[in-house]
Amino acid sequence: MMDVVQQARIKKTRRFFEDKQGFLAQLVDEITKAVRSAERGGYKPCFRLNLTSDIPWERVKIDGENIFQIFTGVQFYDYTKSTERMDAYLAGSLPVNYHLTLSRSEDSDDQQLMTVMDYGGNTAIVFRGMIPETWNGYPVIDADENDLRFLDPQGVVCGLVEKGLAKKDLSGFVLEPQSCAA
Repeated sequence: MMDVVQQARIKKTRRFFEDKQGFLAQLVDEITKAVRSAERGGYKPCFRLNLTSDIPWERVKIDGENIFQIFTGVQFYDYTKSTERMDAYLAGSLPVNYHLTLSRSEDSDDQQLMTVMDYGGNTAIVFRGMIPETWNGYPVIDADENDLRFLDPQGVVCGLVEKGLAKKDLSGFVLEPQSCAA
């Protein structure tokens, strides 16, 4: 059963597809207000746009510009399961204020994940019970400490311990500790 937060995230994603212009107008308004509030408090704002989705925000236009062009001084970041988007990020084809981390799924090709890290990108992997020190020879950082992936060193695994429904997952999405050998 989904909690209230998950239901709200899904509702927002549905609104994006059902009322894109209204959604985008509200998004710009909310980001504008959050930026002002952060600056008044002496903070640097950052935003993660995708939580239950993998929307290619670099392609979503608002009056001819994407959200990163509208807010050039703001840091955005996301996880993606799309190797095409990750390739574009690594090639420098995405906006400089947008950071992507490739998220491993049960269908991921581990060699692709390692190639991403070899080129300076990062990969997020969910582990069962504990975060190992390494995965296939790559250092693993504790990504449960914060969600600010754009601050991570390059070429690392962003390790997460399974939570919620993932605790019962047997699809291969959650890696068992013994699968972390170098």
